[in-house]
Amino acid sequence: MRPGIYPAARASDQFSMARISIPRSAALGLPLLALLLLGTPQPGNGREALHSTLVWPGSTGRLQYQADARGNRIPDFSHAGYYGDGRQPPAVADVIQLSPGGADDTKRIQRSLDALAQRPLDEDGFRGALLLAPGEFRVDGSLRISASGIVLRGSGQGPGGTILRAAGRGQRSLIIARPAGELPAYPEIPRSRSEVANSFVPLGARSLRVRDGSLYRVGQLVVIQRSSTEKWISELGMDRIPESRTAKITQWTAGSRDLRYLRRLTAITGNTLSFDVPLFHDLDSDWAESFVYRYDDSLLLNRIGVEQLQLVSDYASETDEDHGWTGVDFDYCRNIWVRDVTSRNFGFALVSFGHESSHGSVFNCSSLSPKSQIAGGRRYSFNCGGQNHLVKGCLAEGGRHDFAVATNRSAGTVFTACQSRGAFSSSEPHHRYSTGTLYDNLSFEDPQTELVLALWNRGNYGTGHGWSAAYCVLWNCRAPEGGIACEQPPLAQNYAIGCESKWMSGNMRWGDDPGLKKRLVPAGAHWEHWNEGPVEPLSLYEAQLADRLSNGRK
Repeated sequence: MRPGIYPAARASDQFSMARISIPRSAALGLPLLALLLLGTPQPGNGREALHSTLVWPGSTGRLQYQADARGNRIPDFSHAGYYGDGRQPPAVADVIQLSPGGADDTKRIQRSLDALAQRPLDEDGFRGALLLAPGEFRVDGSLRISASGIVLRGSGQGPGGTILRAAGRGQRSLIIARPAGELPAYPEIPRSRSEVANSFVPLGARSLRVRDGSLYRVGQLVVIQRSSTEKWISELGMDRIPESRTAKITQWTAGSRDLRYLRRLTAITGNTLSFDVPLFHDLDSDWAESFVYRYDDSLLLNRIGVEQLQLVSDYASETDEDHGWTGVDFDYCRNIWVRDVTSRNFGFALVSFGHESSHGSVFNCSSLSPKSQIAGGRRYSFNCGGQNHLVKGCLAEGGRHDFAVATNRSAGTVFTACQSRGAFSSSEPHHRYSTGTLYDNLSFEDPQTELVLALWNRGNYGTGHGWSAAYCVLWNCRAPEGGIACEQPPLAQNYAIGCESKWMSGNMRWGDDPGLKKRLVPAGAHWEHWNEGPVEPLSLYEAQLADRLSNGRK
């Protein structure tokens, strides 16, 4: 074998991760536990368990971590999802029930949602659920939820359940949860900003010092912001992205890629602030100044759910794009969920979380039969902007970027025990420096593309996507028919641990040769147990969650 070529060596006999074979019954309400068991990797034929050198089960079962020389360590991803503690959303009581009307039901359903919005919140923070009876509801427009504590519930995602049909023409979201009116990005409470006093705060940290801790109180929501300086951008090479033949490239500029981490303060000791969710990037004053400010969470909606539904879009042809585009669209929302929902024929996504959303959970959902062109800006089956989302036990068929986050405003999202079938492009942090994404126990079957999973520099793709991922982790993912890319960005790292793929690359550059680069070594990215896994713990997310909860930590 020539030096530098990495074929799929011994994938079939050394990698014993069970196929995540989620059948079409997933779209018919197969219980979440059954879906997860289908995707659970099993130890291989009595062989000795493999462990990462960075995080592994200790002799007591508790996870052990190895930090680098500066204290950076793989962070705790277990704070993802609804309330960040692994809980399932509650079964909220039905308050209003509605049956199909036989014509356009948009106004009838909207009036019911608006009536729920006028009810007071109960002691658990809910106004109640709107239950849609079995049958088909025609929606010619969009349905909007603009108050906290509301659940839109059908009578099942399979036969005999509830269908919401995005009827007729018009590219739109079918269900939108968002406050009314114009809203500012990352709303900052005046006179609440203080500089970070540490010269360095490592990846995974849950505390830091500020110049003036008296500005804050325990329980407040804050933003920890790391600035994007000219010096840092130049070190990444993002001020000189190569020109493209197909689009005008936008070079990164100072202030355009600031990292903002939304956190709840859990303790204050003098000028030291402790917070609930770890940092997904280090804060290094040699490259960027950082500061903290209070976030105005009075603008956010809280506790909203969509569940037990089948969402179907009308369409005119396989490449039609003038029809339902997104099934459920959340923004400026917190502690939200989509559960037991199947979508068919939408052009963009089943679920799309906006950049101001956080702590959303997507359980046991299937994105099937998308209708659109096979081109950019389409078929992002589970699209997670914002922070600390959890997508678990889900299936995507015929998508492009099936499990995706995007931009410096995305961090802390976990995709676990999910399956992609027939994808036309890669699941990935899609562009412009997303941080702290975990791909955990994902399976890719029958891909229609060579690259199926990627943490890499997208260079001049789009209008200059550049470095798309930093401090992101691929853990026990399986792509026996496709390729995985994991590259190291300057001043940061990405990790591929216990994964199986036909090809791997750690320094990809499209255009040099056709297709996936197969002749390049991993370079500086952290590759471990490629085509030898799985490693233990079999699910990093589940192990971190169990570890944290058993220790009584919030």
